[in-house]
Amino acid sequence: MNAAGDRLQDTARRAALALPDVSHGYPFTPGLDVYKVAGKVFLIVTDDPDEQIITVKCDPEHARVQERGYASITPGRYLDKRHWISMGPGPAITERLITDAVEDSYDLVAERLPQRDRPSRTRQPDGVRPAGSSTEDS
Repeated sequence: MNAAGDRLQDTARRAALALPDVSHGYPFTPGLDVYKVAGKVFLIVTDDPDEQIITVKCDPEHARVQERGYASITPGRYLDKRHWISMGPGPAITERLITDAVEDSYDLVAERLPQRDRPSRTRQPDGVRPAGSSTEDS
């Protein structure tokens, strides 16, 4: 479990740090690595080796589908269980699923920011993501 949990957490951290204007730290407790965009939380990585999970923001309908489809995805810990999910290591939890969850969470949070505070990744009309990586804007 530890190796799978480490990969889950490392994948989530890499995905978050690859996004524009991300900051992270431990504002709540030393065991919770919190990732933010413009001061708003979109990812929490639990540093407890016995509970290797990540928690991300998720559209409520999509969250329920994820919870039904994956045994190791549960309603979010620490936050509103309707809008957040927690992912633990499991046989069907792939790096792509983790990366998509982190990116979707980031986009959900960034889309609610005032236009002037939105990172370039989300400054598309009607919330459409730009094609390719965020470096295309450079």
